[in-house]
Amino acid sequence: MATTPPSTGLQIRSLLRDSAEIEVSLADVPVAPPGPGEVLVRVEASPINPSDLGLLIGPADLSAGRTGGTNAHPTFTAPVPKAALTAMAARIGQSLPVGNEGAGTVIAAGEGATHLLGRTIAMFGGAMYAQYRTLKLADCLVLAEGATAAQGASCFVNPLTALGMVETMRREGHTALVHTAAASNLGQMLLRICQADGVKLVNIVRSAAQADLLRGQGATWVLDSTAPDFTDRLVDALAETGATLAFDATGGGKLAGQILAAMEAAVIRTATTYSRYGSTVHKQVYIYGALNTGPTEFTRSFGSAWGMGGWLLMPRLAQFGAETADRLKARVAAELTTTFASHYAAEIGLAEALRPEAIAQYAKRATGAKFLILPQKG
Repeated sequence: MATTPPSTGLQIRSLLRDSAEIEVSLADVPVAPPGPGEVLVRVEASPINPSDLGLLIGPADLSAGRTGGTNAHPTFTAPVPKAALTAMAARIGQSLPVGNEGAGTVIAAGEGATHLLGRTIAMFGGAMYAQYRTLKLADCLVLAEGATAAQGASCFVNPLTALGMVETMRREGHTALVHTAAASNLGQMLLRICQADGVKLVNIVRSAAQADLLRGQGATWVLDSTAPDFTDRLVDALAETGATLAFDATGGGKLAGQILAAMEAAVIRTATTYSRYGSTVHKQVYIYGALNTGPTEFTRSFGSAWGMGGWLLMPRLAQFGAETADRLKARVAAELTTTFASHYAAEIGLAEALRPEAIAQYAKRATGAKFLILPQKG
C-alpha cells in the first residue's frame, strides 16, 4: 500500500561560491511525486564513495573549515585553493545534490511501477544523500526478499566497476589483471570475482597489513608498493600471470608508469629477438581513481606498444550495451551478501555527515574506513 509522502525532505547539497569556498549544507527540498515508470523511495542507506567526495568537498582545505547554520540545518564551509578553481569554474554558484548510489523502500509509484510498492531497492543516479528520491525504473535494482537497504546501498559503483574491469579484460583480449589500492572494498570484491571466474589477479597494496588482509582471503599475488623489493616482485608476478592490463585507483604519482615498465620487463624475459622499439605486446593501464591528486609521472621505459587512459563506469556500461549491463546487475543482485558484500567503519545521519570530525575521517579515503549515511537516522 502506498504511503503518503511528505512535500519536502532533507538533502545534502554542495555549493562552490565565487568567493572560492565550498559550502556543504543540509537543506529542505521538494519531494517530487513519481510519474509513469517512476518510483518514490524513502532512502535508508547511501555510502560515501571516493567519487562522491569530489563533488561533496572537492579540493577544499578542510583544516580551514568552519561550521554554521543550525542544528537542524547545519553547514560546513572550507576554502578552495585558487589553483583548483579553473577546473571547477563551471559549478560556481550552483548548489548541487550529492550521493551517487543508495537503497531504500519504495513508498509511492507511478503507472507501470506499482508492483514495486513496499520493496527494498538499490538505486543509482545521484542526489542520494537525501531522505527521499524519485527516479526511473531503469536506475533501480530490485533486491531479493529479506535484503536490507544497508546491504544493497553499495550495489552499483563498486560491484559494477569490479565486474566492468573483468569485462573490459575479456573484450580487449587480455587474460589477467593488475589492480592497485587492492585492499579497498572494491579491491576485495574484484579478488572474489577473479577467484570465482579463474582470473589471475595481481593485487598491489600500500602496507604490509593490507597485504596480510588479502592473503588471508586467499589472494595468490599480493605486492606491497612500499617494500624495497616491490619492483622486482612486480616483474615476477607479471611474468607468472601474464597480466598486461592494469586498473589504477591512485591516479597521480609514478605507480602507473612502474606497472607499464614492469609489464615490458616481464614480456621481454621470454623474448627471442631484440627490437629497439620494445616488445609488440600491448600493455594497458587504465586510471579510474584519484587517491593521489598529484601529477601522473612516468618514464618511457616500456617500448612503443602501450596505452594509458581513463576508465569510467557509466560510459563503459553504455559501451557494453544493455544486455551486458543487465547481466552484470543480475549477478550483483544474486551475490549481494557474498561476492559483493560491503563493510562500513561507521554509520552516520545526514546532519552528522556535516560535522568536521566526521568529514576529517571519511575524507581520508582510508582502506577499511568506508562510511554509510543513513538519511532517516535522527
